[in-house]
Amino acid sequence: MKKYKIGLALGGGGSRGFAHLGVVKALKDKGIVPDIISGVSAGAIAGSLIADGKLPEEALKIIKSKGFSEYTKFVLPRKGLFSLEGLRKELEKSYSVKNIEDLKTPLFVGTTNLTKGVVEYHSKGLLKDYVIASASIPVLFEPVIINGDHYVDGGLLDNIPIKPLQNMCEKIIAVNLVPILEAKKITGFKQLIGRTIDLVVNSKIDEFKNSVDVLIEPKELRHHSFFSTKNADKVFEIGYNEAMKIDFSKFLN
Repeated sequence: MKKYKIGLALGGGGSRGFAHLGVVKALKDKGIVPDIISGVSAGAIAGSLIADGKLPEEALKIIKSKGFSEYTKFVLPRKGLFSLEGLRKELEKSYSVKNIEDLKTPLFVGTTNLTKGVVEYHSKGLLKDYVIASASIPVLFEPVIINGDHYVDGGLLDNIPIKPLQNMCEKIIAVNLVPILEAKKITGFKQLIGRTIDLVVNSKIDEFKNSVDVLIEPKELRHHSFFSTKNADKVFEIGYNEAMKIDFSKFLN
């Protein structure tokens, strides 16, 4: 018998991460509470707040309280265009614990160790540092230095972090925020980065589909930006509605 019954893997996707909170709300309404969570990038942010005991609506309120410009700070381009210092401070203020291992629900935070060129899944250590590292899109945001190594977005090498859950969970639910669909138009720097991320992080999606019991991919998210919080409530609703369509009866046995 595996250690946990239900694992939840939350992928990256920028501001589309509000959909993760909608999915968690839907699961709760269906009587399903994950025993362990794994997240990268936006999934690490949402997952960390849920693992800390926040209700989905509470986590939504925390993250949407400020916009992109308040969470970031332009820096002279050395290793990235922006820092995520504003987001770091907001999360630190919101967390009830300092370390990942002290969260109410066990959590893995996926990061890319740029120095060593490998993906790492952290279940111990400073929560704010690893979550911010996991969300630091290369070039756009500065890497986070931890123990001398440079860390960036976990989605660079693994955007749906099911690997740390596979040998621990009887059933796995995964959420992919960036399903590949045809792009109608690409305008501006942010849109170009967003589309590039879509393609890069989905390069191995077919490998993951056979490794999870349920894969949630809200197609409507294609209409929403990677870098805006103004439609947070709508994105939350999309995640909720998509998860509510699914029959989770086998998870309740």
